[in-house]
Amino acid sequence: MPAVTTSTAPRPTACPGLARIVAALDGGICRIKLPCGELSAEQACALADAAGRYASGVVDVTNRANLQLRGVRSGDESALTQALIDAGLGPDGRSDASGSTDQTAQSSQSATSLAADDVRNVMVSPAAGRDPQASIDTTPLAHDILERLRTDTRLHALSAKFALLLDGGERLAMLDHPHDIWLAAMPSAHAEAPLFAFGLAGCPPVAGDGAASCDVTRATLAAVEPQHAGMLVAALLHTFLDLAEPDMTRMRDLLGVRSVDELMRHVESRIDFPLVCHESIRAWRRAPADASLRLGAHRQRTDDLYHVGGQAPLGRLNAASLRGLAALARELGNATLRMTPWQSVLLPDVPSRHVTAAIDALSALGLACRSGDPLTRLIACTGSTGCAKGLADTKADAMQLALRLPAGVDVHLSGCPRSCAAAHCAPHTLLAVAPGRYDLYQRDALPLQSGFGCCVARHMTIDEAAAHLSRQPWSPIDA
Repeated sequence: MPAVTTSTAPRPTACPGLARIVAALDGGICRIKLPCGELSAEQACALADAAGRYASGVVDVTNRANLQLRGVRSGDESALTQALIDAGLGPDGRSDASGSTDQTAQSSQSATSLAADDVRNVMVSPAAGRDPQASIDTTPLAHDILERLRTDTRLHALSAKFALLLDGGERLAMLDHPHDIWLAAMPSAHAEAPLFAFGLAGCPPVAGDGAASCDVTRATLAAVEPQHAGMLVAALLHTFLDLAEPDMTRMRDLLGVRSVDELMRHVESRIDFPLVCHESIRAWRRAPADASLRLGAHRQRTDDLYHVGGQAPLGRLNAASLRGLAALARELGNATLRMTPWQSVLLPDVPSRHVTAAIDALSALGLACRSGDPLTRLIACTGSTGCAKGLADTKADAMQLALRLPAGVDVHLSGCPRSCAAAHCAPHTLLAVAPGRYDLYQRDALPLQSGFGCCVARHMTIDEAAAHLSRQPWSPIDA
């Protein structure tokens, strides 16, 4: 076995968390991680109350199907964290019900619990367990992995950015976000249940994607039987901690200095079950997904039940709209909400007789439920009103662009090169260079094209960008 490092100190991070309130121009930011993107109606109301009492009332849906509170007031950080823990939004999903009065024991339990919060980065389809196209329900595996992350204190040394994807083959799935570890259900010719193919530092390969054939970040390494998937993930996580230097936060960092073969030998030394690895697995491609299924009503696996979804404008809700969503979930669904990695919201388990009412109610709350709405094709970061690095008011500029956005065009507005709002590569990016001014980038079919793509126009106003987006064909200009 290769030499290992033994440090269990958490890797430094500037990411917001449940107790780590990060300062911004508009106040503190608190991030709430939702297991499988799920939020109960009761939790939604508690979150809305906390957002109004301790923060600005602004609630952002993130591109990992979590939530962020903005404008947390100085001095209210601890009270906010406690309110969220009391609402069951901490790593153990509940407040302390032990009744213990031992202050030292409670403090130790709280520290362990909050350390576990950072590593709860397991993403599934918002329709997991309900999508009729899925090969397997990934939610039991997701909760098994989340429990391992909570209880195995060595795993608390992972970075707050270290992320996992569990793909059950759903038609509604985000497949473009790179993950440190991904598992995807694939058919098996030798068993009734599908296998889980897996890879590192990338995304599952997709049929028809030219990048999949030459991009190492979309390579399938091997597969495992479903009953071994949780143990495989544990072995992969411990292998990363065994081999990674303390300053390495992501799997791609480790792969920069260690080969995939070396990592896999180390993984195999930690498991007592076989990995399935042959040419048909390496050649496997997942069926394409359809992000438009997050909008409107779509039948679930169970007869007469639908999930109904709407896009929050630029991913932003407020305390009132969150309470309204909670009321809808109670009245028309199963009293839960599902956040999505497109920064939208699903109401699951809506009976067919309530579908029209659900769409009308979501629209009344300001959510876009139809793919023709320009707001379903725009992403924008917080921008200069909330971030010191932002060079333009991207939220306001995106709303202006929505009035002129050509049909079928998807655009990402970023206030700086960090691209906080989009984990995937958008077809078009407007990168702020000054207030109200942007460079326009386009991504083309080049499989290994990096960053935002190719710059096609510079220092444009929003109106100029809208006009340019309406013109075809694209013609990159000289810098």
